[in-house]
Amino acid sequence: MTSVRDPDRKKALLLRLKRVEGQLRGIQRLIESDADCEQVAQQLAAARKALDKSFFMMVGCVMAQGDTPPDDAADLLARFA
Repeated sequence: MTSVRDPDRKKALLLRLKRVEGQLRGIQRLIESDADCEQVAQQLAAARKALDKSFFMMVGCVMAQGDTPPDDAADLLARFA
């Protein structure tokens, strides 16, 4: 397997993950402040979806680079998606 080498795609992926990191900190603050469970669950679901998008963005980057065999990309998706 390869890594994300395109600088623009790498930067976009890192920015997306930093936003997720901020979401997770917000969730921690909600829990610490005894927020309603439904509000916490909503934010957890949003963070999970953001992580899923990050994963698919990373897989797309690897596939676009063209140096990963299709079977390897399919295996990555099957194992982690």
